[in-house]
Amino acid sequence: MSNPMHDFIVIGAGSSGATLAARLSENGQYRVLLLEAGTEGSDFFWSRVPAGVSKLINNPAVNWCFTSEPDEGSGGRRIEVPRGMMLGGTSSINGMVFMRGQPQDYDHWAQLGNRGWSWDEVLPVFKRMERYDGGDDALRGRSGPLRVTDTPRHQVPLLEKMIEAAGKIGLPYNPDLNGIRQEGIGMSQVTIAKGRRQSTAFAYLDPARGRPNLTIEKGALVQSLILEGRRCVGVRYTAHGQPCDARAAREVIVCSGAINSPKLLELSGIGQPDLLRAHGITPVHPLKGVGENLRDHYSPRVKFEIIARNATFNDNARGWRLVREAAKYALYRDGFLARTAVPIRMYFRTREGLEAPDATISVLPFLYEMVNRERRIAKRRGITMNVNVLRSESTGSIHIKSADPAEAPAIRFNFLSTQYDRDGLLAAIRKGRELMATSPLKEMTGQEIAPGAHIQSDADLLEWVRNTAETTYHPVGTCKMGQDAMAVVDPELRVHGIEGLRVADASIMPTLTSGNTNAPCIMIGEKCAEMVLGAATAQARRAA
Repeated sequence: MSNPMHDFIVIGAGSSGATLAARLSENGQYRVLLLEAGTEGSDFFWSRVPAGVSKLINNPAVNWCFTSEPDEGSGGRRIEVPRGMMLGGTSSINGMVFMRGQPQDYDHWAQLGNRGWSWDEVLPVFKRMERYDGGDDALRGRSGPLRVTDTPRHQVPLLEKMIEAAGKIGLPYNPDLNGIRQEGIGMSQVTIAKGRRQSTAFAYLDPARGRPNLTIEKGALVQSLILEGRRCVGVRYTAHGQPCDARAAREVIVCSGAINSPKLLELSGIGQPDLLRAHGITPVHPLKGVGENLRDHYSPRVKFEIIARNATFNDNARGWRLVREAAKYALYRDGFLARTAVPIRMYFRTREGLEAPDATISVLPFLYEMVNRERRIAKRRGITMNVNVLRSESTGSIHIKSADPAEAPAIRFNFLSTQYDRDGLLAAIRKGRELMATSPLKEMTGQEIAPGAHIQSDADLLEWVRNTAETTYHPVGTCKMGQDAMAVVDPELRVHGIEGLRVADASIMPTLTSGNTNAPCIMIGEKCAEMVLGAATAQARRAA
């Protein structure tokens, strides 16, 4: 089957792709085809309910359910790598935390040779995409499509004690973690409004669905890019079991994420020639950086028992109290079902001499357990701390295992491979312990469940991390932006050496941002649209 010609083809309707397709189709001038391998987004019930994360995180109906290859840093384990497979992508299944990162993150990108990506240059893009009622007008957006709200501060008594204890160890309350400074303890800002998840499917695609120039095709698994010489002219994909071709008059933009974007380039003959030949793929264009530079936030889960009643979500998630919370959500879109699972977080420096935080602790005010591959609130009262270094220096890779587009690629994280990461994690774990041992929090705290108070030495703590840590689901960097020999795209997100082809998603980040990566991914989609439309306008002027 051959589809009509489009101006732009966007591959992947996730955080970046949905944003990009909505913006490219906004003025009605260009025909846009958006291809998504997964299913519906904003109408999927558990995706609408914020607490529905537990129903999505291991659900193969809406999740790629990737796993990493065993390696030394993970104690020979396979680590789950959930990625959204539906409209909105991972923004439809994630924890909904909205965190831009630090200005230094983006200034560093610019210093690496990526002009146009400094903090001062991306700030207007962040402001354009968000609608947030707090903070400073100079820093925050007021009228964008993405509704951002503050997690209510006084809902869980434990959190007030935590804020007070944090102040005693040098971490003051920060009312806007996306403001002028990130350091301190503060309530999470989230993509939740009136008890509903604000995914990019809801915020960007739903308002755009009626546009005659936007075609959204679900269940479309892209097989390869169509290349004519050094130009990308379209894509091959299957939909409903049928092979299809689609052609682009202007550009193809890959927004398949840090895992699937390098995979698609390699399936199309773009990448490391020896690796491609080993899998029976004829190299078309050598780019040795494809699939390299993988980074993620490696995160052990530190757990403490809480002895005070009604201080955690564990008290309200069973029996008649759970029925009460469900009724509260149904009637008022309120209660813990309407909240993020990570309402409070800390950003701090692990050593003297640093200008900005280098580590974080995100607090889940409950303990959970796995039942039939589903996360459920445990009976035991407690909290879970997700601890990680902000700008991890350990790098891994993602490469195809075969020429079969349906086979998942090999994900090799190579965690804990740098001294910087090991030292930072150890300091961050100890910061969490210090917090829980500080009044008035210590009076509410029982035993340390994990790793356990008996584990104290650096060697023993690192061994525990290797054997138990997960990620915070922030893979980036596998089609990194830059001008060096390992760069895959230039600062305009154009694939080096290939015309008519860009990549716009988390894979282009040269380094990790300081926090959750969803907000930066949406920014990347917005900024790519700006660049693509600017190039189209410039081309029209030259033609005139």
